[in-house]
Amino acid sequence: MVSGKTEFHCNKGMTATVWKNLNPFWGEEYTLHLPTGFHSLSFYVMDEDTIGHDDVIGKISLSKDAIGAKVKGLDNWLNLTRVDPNEEVQGEIHFGLELLRDAKGIGLRCHFIEARDLAPRDISGTSDPFARILFNNHSAETSIIKKTRYPHWGETLELELETEELSEGGTVTVEVWDWDMVGKNDFLGKYCLIKSVVTVMSLRPLALAVHRGKLGALRLKVRLVEDHILPSMYYQPLIDLLVQSVISPAEVEDGSPLIMLEEVTTVESRQDVAMTLVKIYLGQGLVVPFLDYLNTREVNHTLDPNTLFRSNSLASKAMEQFMKAVGMLYLHGVLKPIINRIFEEKKYIELDPCKIDLNRTRRISFKGAVSEAEVRESSVEMLQGYLSNIVESIIGSVTQCPPVMRVAFKQLHKRVEEQFPEPENEDVKYLAISGFFFLRFLAPAILTPKLFHLRDQHADTRTSRTLLLLAKAVQSVGNLGLQLGHGKELWMEPLHPIILYSVASVKDFLDKLIDIDMSEVPQRAVFLPSVTVKEGYLQKHKAESPQLLSRFSFKKRYFWLSSETLSYAKNPDPWQVRSSIPIQCVCAVERVDENAFQQQHVLQVVTQNNDGQMHTIYTQCKNVNELNQWLSAIRKASIYNRRMLPSFHPGAYRSGKWTCCLQADRATSGCSRTHSAVTLGDWSDPLDPDAETQTIYKQLLEGRDKLRSTLVLSFKAFTLLQISLLSPPDGADCSVELLKHRQAAAVRLLGVVLDLEQAHIGPSLGPEPGSEGESRILYQTQWSKKTRRKAAPPCSLSCCLLHVMSRGTLFSSRSLLHKPE
Repeated sequence: MVSGKTEFHCNKGMTATVWKNLNPFWGEEYTLHLPTGFHSLSFYVMDEDTIGHDDVIGKISLSKDAIGAKVKGLDNWLNLTRVDPNEEVQGEIHFGLELLRDAKGIGLRCHFIEARDLAPRDISGTSDPFARILFNNHSAETSIIKKTRYPHWGETLELELETEELSEGGTVTVEVWDWDMVGKNDFLGKYCLIKSVVTVMSLRPLALAVHRGKLGALRLKVRLVEDHILPSMYYQPLIDLLVQSVISPAEVEDGSPLIMLEEVTTVESRQDVAMTLVKIYLGQGLVVPFLDYLNTREVNHTLDPNTLFRSNSLASKAMEQFMKAVGMLYLHGVLKPIINRIFEEKKYIELDPCKIDLNRTRRISFKGAVSEAEVRESSVEMLQGYLSNIVESIIGSVTQCPPVMRVAFKQLHKRVEEQFPEPENEDVKYLAISGFFFLRFLAPAILTPKLFHLRDQHADTRTSRTLLLLAKAVQSVGNLGLQLGHGKELWMEPLHPIILYSVASVKDFLDKLIDIDMSEVPQRAVFLPSVTVKEGYLQKHKAESPQLLSRFSFKKRYFWLSSETLSYAKNPDPWQVRSSIPIQCVCAVERVDENAFQQQHVLQVVTQNNDGQMHTIYTQCKNVNELNQWLSAIRKASIYNRRMLPSFHPGAYRSGKWTCCLQADRATSGCSRTHSAVTLGDWSDPLDPDAETQTIYKQLLEGRDKLRSTLVLSFKAFTLLQISLLSPPDGADCSVELLKHRQAAAVRLLGVVLDLEQAHIGPSLGPEPGSEGESRILYQTQWSKKTRRKAAPPCSLSCCLLHVMSRGTLFSSRSLLHKPE
């Protein structure tokens, strides 16, 4: 029962649980958007317990510097270490330190103001903190503030010193402890300093001892990408180049800036580049022309129809990422009911005679032991039922498919039909669409539903095998049954009849799918404000009934989130009256401490109306992953709101005081800073043209040498062709035009890269884009995350791509079970 947890300051990400396994495989990937001030990431491996708190097996901590030192990312087996409470430190302390000199003597005065976000040390999820100041052999302590992680002391302590003590030097240490009535006090953090200061300091661990033990190892793949996002005007020339490639394509198609971008893109980064380009063109309203441009080029360069879109080209990756970006809600509607049923039934299904385990089957009849033939017969029957349900769900979903997907598929169908008009290639136009729709979209979702958010947990061994067999069958349906009987898996033959029977229905479905009037479908319809980004049941706190016990004060409600509103009702029925919160009124989206309601996984949405009145809605999620998803989704939807709060209360106002900082004034400022920049990246992220264009710029910057080589080679080849034109060979004119276009594209791309590079270095490096000789002004006002879309100075954004891959190897406390690779 092993799960992994990632800590990133006041946020967490948690993998699915792998049950009864000392060598778990997760293969999960998380994109974390973090503020630049973060200093470390910690990974905890937990043993999940059904009753009580989960046990910590071990942890791995990585500093920001250690991650950033690897340009291509960190990919290693790392040994787990024991968790030392003295190292589990978090939070900040606000204090003032002053050296006093007068006729009476010398003293050191420390004014302890407050602390926030301290580590919880008590079983209630809080602490009883007090602060201590130490200098040489002198010390003094504040009073104890009970049951809070956000203490307000407001106390001044003084130490009387001798003159010679100052000459000897020394370090002033400020410590924070959790007071315990029985046993030793628990350490909460410390900070050491020398000179006078009044500031807020992050607490530090007591010790950094290395604990070696046989706890196992975890393989991690972690990559840090730290970007400076410029104002939009600096990216416009690059946007213009990309847009021009698809709205005014050159007659010589290999000479556009978009194609040259593909040439300098590495295989490893092609998927990220494809996803970024899809978002850029979605934002420009040109995603269909963009895909049509790439697909047309791919089709025209393919001689054998059997190899069409079989490579990992930019066209293939772009179509794949496009379907995920616009079709995920559609995918959930088609597959989720069947996937849920498979997980709930947990049937033993196996067709391969070499893998049938009669001991794992349930009794099918009362006649005695189950035979291998009976297992295969029941397996075929159940797989046929599941496959029929999936095919029926797909066939009946034409009107639910996003219009922009249907238009893209119609264009693809047209290009393939034009390239391969022969009667023997009649099926190629269907295979081109089904190859993307079935093989790259539906089948992977069936195989790994957790990665497509269809399930919260990975499938167990039995269910995973069922999903694998079903995914193989769906792939065969997507291939229109053309490869049946040609593979090595002849034991799949019992499913061939239903697969062949489904082919006609699938072709009819594809014909209906592309039967759409392109002129009536706006290409940006997928991101209209009315589109629901996230929905589902949550437990909503009844603020109007404060007299109820915490466990009874939450009622089940169905929530919808769009880019315009957060609304809820008793259930998802369309006739239900909905209550709505405008997204533009949201000013904070944060976690709530467990002790506020004695409940886990609670989040709060703080809103402010036009009259300045504040209101907070509390909702409870079923687990930490759902909590993170809702936090991220609402934060992203409100990321450009102008009234975002700098601080908030992680507790609730109950019994005349805040449960977090114990302050009686309900209107007092928050005791903890907000984390609006901390989000999890996923398919529902809103469009951010500046950040996306910055990604393309970095790719071009890395491939600048290739661009220069292309320019030099094109110039040399152009010169040779001009010489040979005294007696021009066939096709010489076409070659000249191609070289001209490649030269022009390379020159323009290199110019854009140079301008952006200079803009990142600093001000006064030349004229602004689009101006004639005016001096460039970048830094006039202090940067604010909330106004990045305006003409603000460059912003530092950090994004960590965390990929927990391969497997974890855990050891028992008695003996070494498996040696890490």
